[in-house]
Parts: sequence; structure tokens; C-alpha cells
Amino acid sequence: VQVVESGGGLVQPGGSLRLSCVSPGITFSIFSIQWYRQAPGGQRFFLARSTADGKVEYTESVKGRFTISRDNAKNTAYLQMNNLEPEDTATYYCNVGSKWWGQGTQVTVSS
Repeated sequence: VQVVESGGGLVQPGGSLRLSCVSPGITFSIFSIQWYRQAPGGQRFFLARSTADGKVEYTESVKGRFTISRDNAKNTAYLQMNNLEPEDTATYYCNVGSKWWGQGTQVTVSS
């Protein structure tokens, strides 16, 4: 199963980015989608989850700034990130169904 993240880049503090996660060829709607991030030298850290039955969950540090969403018709999930901080600099990963990982997309927050 292929999982591909995109949308990362360089952004100034206070800026926004929207990450995308596409996984073609599966029944996307039946799987939970998770977003994680990993800073250099650090562990992979859970950020947000969208379940198949429509529930969403966030880790405390991103509540109010990050929003997870999904478009099952497009086999795509999103992570809207607002008010970014330098501490948000990391590689961001999408996980589908607690099974399949993408290769990650780099987010750098710097002035």
C-alpha cells in the first residue's frame, strides 16, 4: 500500500501549511489516519488522528493550531497547521490504518 505525504516546506514563524496524505488503491474510508512528526534525533511523536467513524483526536501541544481532515472520495487526508513555531520543525509522517507509513515530508519553521 502506497502512502505519500506532500505539502511540507519552509515557512516563517506564525505561518501556515497544509500537508496532504494520499493512499490510492485502498478503501480509504474504513481506515483511521494518523499524523506523526519526528524531529532530528528525536522519536516519532503522535499529533492527530481521524477515525473511520469520524472522530478526531489531537495531542495537547497542537490543539487549536492543527486540524486533521479527510476526503475519502479522494483517498486523501490533510493536516492544516496554523501559527507554526520553530519547535514544529520536523519530518511529518502519515500513517494509514496503524499499518502503513509514508516517506514523510519536511517542515521547517524559521525566519
